[in-house]
Amino acid sequence: MLICLFMKSDLPPSSHPKERQRRYAALAKELSTIGWISEGYVQDRGPGAGGPHYQWSRKVRAKTVSVALSQEQYLALGEAIENWKQFKSLLKEMQQLSRQQIFETLPGLKRRKRLSNKVLGLN
Repeated sequence: MLICLFMKSDLPPSSHPKERQRRYAALAKELSTIGWISEGYVQDRGPGAGGPHYQWSRKVRAKTVSVALSQEQYLALGEAIENWKQFKSLLKEMQQLSRQQIFETLPGLKRRKRLSNKVLGLN
């Protein structure tokens, strides 16, 4: 499991464009280090659970699909699921930085009031 070296609080919301570019590049580099990814949940149901000992579940078209796993598959999928969560978190921050950069550095429409962070998805 990878540990995120940067947190959102490292950069103030209205940081300098060059700082945002450096942060974006660091996030892109961190994305490249993530291993296998998977959606879903894994659980160790324990012996005597009346079914498979290790199980992976996920939603497919609003239905839950479950698969029995070996211990090795359980451990590998658990790590892949944690990687997926980290991947989504990094992508979300990259999207926020992208929107902030675009709306603060490029000419836009004349507006009666400034776009809020909520409208831009920055909070």
